[in-house]
Amino acid sequence: MLALLLLAIGLCACDSSEQPGPTPTPATTTPQAAPQAHYVGADHCQGCHDDAYQDWRNSHHDLAMQPVHADTVLGDFNNARFDYNGMTTEFSRQGDTFLITTDGPQGKPQQYPVAYVFGVYPLQQYLIALPQGKLQAFGVAWDARPKAEGGQRWFHLYPEEAVDSQHYLHWTNQSQNWNFMCAECHSTNLNKQYDGDTRTYNTTWSDIDVACEACHGPGSNHLLWADQQQRNQYRFNQPQGLTHRFRERHNVHWQINPESGQPQRSQPAQARTEIQVCAACHARRAQLFEDNRQGQPLLESFLPATLDAGLYHSDGQVNDEVYVYGSFLQSKMYQAGVTCSDCHNPHSLDLKAPGDGVCQQCHESGYGQPEHHHHQASNAPRCVDCHMPVKNFMVVDARRDHSFRIPRPDLTEKLGTPNTCNHCHSEQSAHWAAQQIQSWYPEPNPGYQDFAETLAAARAHAPTAKMPLQALASDLTQTAIVRATAARLLEPYLDADSLQTLTQALQDPDPQVRSAATQSLRALPPELRWSLLSPLLQDPVRLVRVMAAEALADIPAPSLAPKEARLLDSAGAEYLASQRFNGDTPAAQVNLGLFALKQGQPQQALQHYQEAIALDDTWIPAYINLADLYRMMQQDEQGKALLESALQTFPTAEDLHFSLGLLLIRQQQHKAALPHLEQAATLAPHNARYQYVYAVALHSAGQSRQALQVTRAALERLQDANLSALEQELSRQE
Repeated sequence: MLALLLLAIGLCACDSSEQPGPTPTPATTTPQAAPQAHYVGADHCQGCHDDAYQDWRNSHHDLAMQPVHADTVLGDFNNARFDYNGMTTEFSRQGDTFLITTDGPQGKPQQYPVAYVFGVYPLQQYLIALPQGKLQAFGVAWDARPKAEGGQRWFHLYPEEAVDSQHYLHWTNQSQNWNFMCAECHSTNLNKQYDGDTRTYNTTWSDIDVACEACHGPGSNHLLWADQQQRNQYRFNQPQGLTHRFRERHNVHWQINPESGQPQRSQPAQARTEIQVCAACHARRAQLFEDNRQGQPLLESFLPATLDAGLYHSDGQVNDEVYVYGSFLQSKMYQAGVTCSDCHNPHSLDLKAPGDGVCQQCHESGYGQPEHHHHQASNAPRCVDCHMPVKNFMVVDARRDHSFRIPRPDLTEKLGTPNTCNHCHSEQSAHWAAQQIQSWYPEPNPGYQDFAETLAAARAHAPTAKMPLQALASDLTQTAIVRATAARLLEPYLDADSLQTLTQALQDPDPQVRSAATQSLRALPPELRWSLLSPLLQDPVRLVRVMAAEALADIPAPSLAPKEARLLDSAGAEYLASQRFNGDTPAAQVNLGLFALKQGQPQQALQHYQEAIALDDTWIPAYINLADLYRMMQQDEQGKALLESALQTFPTAEDLHFSLGLLLIRQQQHKAALPHLEQAATLAPHNARYQYVYAVALHSAGQSRQALQVTRAALERLQDANLSALEQELSRQE
């Protein structure tokens, strides 16, 4: 889906100067409690807040999703054709109906009417209705940029993939489902309303786009408060009848600290309501509960991603489509109290000043001089060119990293992370760029993000990573997302020493850190796990309780005191509710199956795994888990048939090959297992476990020299203690 700009700050509540009228009649009865707030629609806001409303009109939020008609459809539907992967898609129009003829769920061409337009710039997608209430985001999008910039054309969102109807990225499959993947952040008061019994959606909204109440919450009680005739009749739990208020910038200004020379808030930030509301959409996160926009903390409904490999580079720079939140949390600006609306108009979403002016609201203009950036005026970079690296997503959508970092070409040399110097000076090496910085700044500032080497070592499974990870997880001067990442990466290094660090992390002031530590302790013996994690069943943040319940699912209730059993059952119910909320996804069905297994219910697990495959037969982990369940049920032949059938459809799925190879080893079919283990190791060269198991299998088959070669080749790519030990043993035998 089209990424939007940052979400909004506060609604200026009506006062008597905005609402002229008769003097209110004094209350003669005790005010009654205000009713449950509900959504009323953006049109009710305009009367009192016309300036904000006009800013919002035609913004990216306002145009996030629209009905189909000639004024909203930007693409060429004049019998245009687009070829991709052997399939020709045609775009045509019949009166007010816009049509797409393309390959459907079975790969056969079919004509579909466009149901809605999705987004506006720099690209526009189109939603197609499929049976069971599904809306699907079509994979060929319209480039809305000017023709001079390469726009005004159709293009495929996955140009490097050979996407067909069997591919998980095909527009008809779960990964492109609007109801689950996109809807929450493109409409207001979105209720997915998935019925697992019929596998149908009845998804609803109050505003089709991202309107006022998407950020400010349901406005009915604010309207009651604003009505002078009704105000005194009710007791409002929140000032002005608002479900939550954005007060981060109230009576705050930025000033230069005379000692450090750096910008400083006139008073410390006391609340983070605004950024948590923004993060509900502008974060890479899992949604575990319906978000009712009532001002609750982010982790009541969402689980934000940590700085995981694939999503972020080891220095925290954006790698995959992670939006803004995870980057911004790493920044020194966030720590200093900067919030979204310091830079962005919260309603129009525009920057508050053009060019470097937005930075110079707080920073001295001297940073724009050659003495700082060391470029001539004719080619001087803007602040964002050096400090906010840009990367294209969805092919044409250029987005900036919001971690506000100092360029580090020296880390490019050492770790392979990108740097903004070579983004412009692509003809030069990272070594050249590092030398230039060294010549300008003999003692260069390493920057605020100082964890790159630690995360890089941990991702490579280096034995030396444990102690730096412990230090990072315990360092309260680091941002919470960094501490949470370190806590999560400690799981493979679990020993008495790291256990102490993770135990401390369970009491971290930030719930994301507590959640990450909980996940890293799941392998502990039951008694120790219970003693450490059971207090979190009463954590004030729902997500932490949910993670604790998942980690303790195998603890038998009869072994607990009645009060403890009730706490576990209550948190377990929240966990099950979170997965049932996402019951339209294969991942949630597998999670429900795993939970059932931990509670000794294999038949329920079987049903969940089968449902996962029925929902999305392209999702490989469902086959792996089902085959493993057959192993547990001593039905390996059924597991073998399942994996062999799946490999007919997905011959390059390394996990399927590995699972089948292990199964054949269990059946003493070593010769038949080796090709599958080899395929797994070849298809996943950076998976240390696959390399290790393949090498051990070769050794067991009498091919010790080849096993040694495989192990040494793997060690050239990977730092892994098990591979190192195997290499030493094989070398000794050789």
